Amino acid sequence: MKIKKVITGSLEENCYILINNNDCLAVDPGDDISLIIDAIKDYNLLGILITHHHFDHIGALDELLKYKEVEIYDYKLEEKEYSINDFKFKIIKTPGHTSDSITFYFYNENTMFVGDFVFKETIGRTDLPTGNDIEMVSSIEKIKQYDKNTVLYPGHGEETTIEHEIEYNYYFNQ
Repeated sequence: MKIKKVITGSLEENCYILINNNDCLAVDPGDDISLIIDAIKDYNLLGILITHHHFDHIGALDELLKYKEVEIYDYKLEEKEYSINDFKFKIIKTPGHTSDSITFYFYNENTMFVGDFVFKETIGRTDLPTGNDIEMVSSIEKIKQYDKNTVLYPGHGEETTIEHEIEYNYYFNQ
């Protein structure tokens, strides 16, 4: 699976385009629909994955659905494994930043798309509506159980690994 990062909007949100052969998935289409369409135009869009419903992560969602109507994968779905053609992933409920925060774990690639749940060496805010410190701690503990080499792709900033976060992230060691 190839991963393209498209940085969108004034908050520099990471929209990810996941590519397998001629198919793709879009993760968190935040803004700048023209950049997103340019990144997917040569591929068959199969679905849209939403880590949480803050405006900077779904700002271009309606426009992307006008471009191509596909299924949305978000918090409304069960915490289980899903398969879309060659894409295989598990939804993991990771509330804390928001009550609807989820992580998409692509187990064959050992990668997670975590939205604003985890950033490199920090975590997402819990003081916004539906944020919750206790749920955040529980979600961190849940993610720490996965392979330490798992690459985390956050909603803003650089990717990291679970191992790096255990070593350098204050919140992973409380």
